[in-house]
Amino acid sequence: MPLVLVPAIVTFAVTLLRLFGELNKWSTTYFNPSAGGGGSLVGISWLIPVFGIYFAWVLAKRGEGPARPWSVFGMALLAFVLNTAVFIVTQVMKLGPAAFLSISAITSWIAIVFTLRAWPALGKTLLAYAFAARVPVAIVMVVAIFGHWGTHYDVPPPNAEAVVEAMSPLVKWFWIGFIPQMSIWIYMTVVGGMIVGAITAAVAGPKRAA
Repeated sequence: MPLVLVPAIVTFAVTLLRLFGELNKWSTTYFNPSAGGGGSLVGISWLIPVFGIYFAWVLAKRGEGPARPWSVFGMALLAFVLNTAVFIVTQVMKLGPAAFLSISAITSWIAIVFTLRAWPALGKTLLAYAFAARVPVAIVMVVAIFGHWGTHYDVPPPNAEAVVEAMSPLVKWFWIGFIPQMSIWIYMTVVGGMIVGAITAAVAGPKRAA
């Protein structure tokens, strides 16, 4: 947890900055209020590779690196490719939003568990960071949805506006807030962090003897 504390605080600060910028209608290049954020330059998703590298470097120098970094990379990449394939298939099948999110949540957690086995020390660190990053976002989303703030935290996906807007605020939050934040974004953090972390471990090499 000490390793995760400062990154979690930085991430929370970026979340608040993003929210403040969207509420005050700042530049959409940096604070895009559309569904999903539209690649806004201010956002916590960009921190995944940054802290993935940081965690991996610290663990490797502590002597907690993997014996075969490229094997870790291969497992994480395989999890990413297979889960991406599932996303594509469900999109092609044109499933409803509930079915798509349910399947995505299940396969995301399967990918997370699979990836954790590759490098448990980094995996558990990334998992702790993922929850520290995403739980505050889920909380912000429930408040934004009930308050109709018009930010990317409460706007439904473009292909599901009619279905989502017909839901009660709490049900809407469950489907576009809780489910994605507690599954898909946890997956992106753990698997994405593991991919860059494996490369970092390979560069860092084994800890030198004293």
